[in-house]
Amino acid sequence: MTQTLLPRLERVSLGARIGILAAAVAAAVVVLVSMAAFFVVRGSLLASLDENLQQRAVAAAQSQLARPELLATVPSEILGAADIRVALLYSSGLAQSAEGAASAPPLSEVELAVARGEEPESVRSASGYRVVAVQAGEGRALVIAQKMDSTQAALAGLATTLPVIGGIGVVFAGLAGAAVARAGLRPVQRLTEATERVTATGQLSPIRVSGSDELARLTRSFNEMLGALAASQEQQRRLVADAGHELRTPLTSLRTNLELLASAERPGAPTLPREDREEMLTDVRAQVQELTQLIGDLTELARDDLPTAAREPVELVDVVERALERVRRRAGPDIGFDVTLVPWTLVGEAPALERAVLNLLDNAVKWSPPGGHVRLRMVPLDDWTVVVEVADSGPGIAEEDRPHVFERFYRADTSRTMPGSGLGLAIVRQVAVRHGGAVWADKAPEGGALLSLRLPGRRADLP
Repeated sequence: MTQTLLPRLERVSLGARIGILAAAVAAAVVVLVSMAAFFVVRGSLLASLDENLQQRAVAAAQSQLARPELLATVPSEILGAADIRVALLYSSGLAQSAEGAASAPPLSEVELAVARGEEPESVRSASGYRVVAVQAGEGRALVIAQKMDSTQAALAGLATTLPVIGGIGVVFAGLAGAAVARAGLRPVQRLTEATERVTATGQLSPIRVSGSDELARLTRSFNEMLGALAASQEQQRRLVADAGHELRTPLTSLRTNLELLASAERPGAPTLPREDREEMLTDVRAQVQELTQLIGDLTELARDDLPTAAREPVELVDVVERALERVRRRAGPDIGFDVTLVPWTLVGEAPALERAVLNLLDNAVKWSPPGGHVRLRMVPLDDWTVVVEVADSGPGIAEEDRPHVFERFYRADTSRTMPGSGLGLAIVRQVAVRHGGAVWADKAPEGGALLSLRLPGRRADLP
């Protein structure tokens, strides 16, 4: 039964389930209260009846009615009620009633025990009567019985009234629970509609928030999620648009060179001079290398700032030295390097950190003129933070461009003719954020650009 009921409830709306739950709780409370009220009233009525009968029995036992010769001549109405039966019960079991055996009250061993002096009094129900027995002298008991018709009628009316009133209360409780649930779940309904709207249309507009309760907090969190999704969509859209723009130029140049080379191979076409052919092939190789680097950078940025490698303790000096060695090979003897390193350990991704330092050094070499110097320093800010500074001897970065140099595909006006995809410094910022650090640009004392990468960790030479 329970197994078949639960799936049915799961198909019912949450508001209806709350209404059903409220009605069920109200029904349980009504049943308990009704039972308690019935038994309390029943006990009260019986206690009142018993007290009244005991007072009459004691008064009769102490009066002349307890005399056998008078009991036979005195009607029971003298005790104040026409539905009372009176009898004298002897310890031998003989009973004498006021109007003969037909009018004798129900008798049993309970009353006989009172007559024998074994019990001071007794009270019980029998044959629709409430029977009370008290001692009326040596070896005798006065027994009085009164019909319980009025008491049973009152209890029957109570037993009928309580379920009716309780049923009405259950209905109202269910309706009130459904109404409260409908009002309380209105923000949830708005969230549901917003989710359906996002699924159907892709619109990420926030929904209205009212109040400061838990549902209002849920709505605000949902709006924050919509804002994050909108920002992510805009970021992806810009990335695709910028990537398409950056890919268009090398692809167009590559296609033009390949078409010229293919045209020169056709029968009857003018022969390309050897120098022009070599120049075109060199240009094609450079464009292929530029496309390869651009696609690699795009792949790196497409991680969306999520770590893809296992994190482990990293000696930052080793990472910097490996990147420095690669840059020195590419830069040749025209660029000098001034290096200051300090032992530093952090938990992170060694390949990503090496790529970030390599991009900073490549950028410095690109902007340094022949005979220039690149300064690389590791400066501890405290025992838990280090800054990797890379300064070049180039023209520097304009102040209005400094906040944007780490953005994807950003190119200052002075750098649009320089090689590169505009993604190298964006990768540096992504690696810094992934490791809990930051990046910024400033002016170097030498006059060139100063790019700084802040990273957490600890000094490796500390105990």
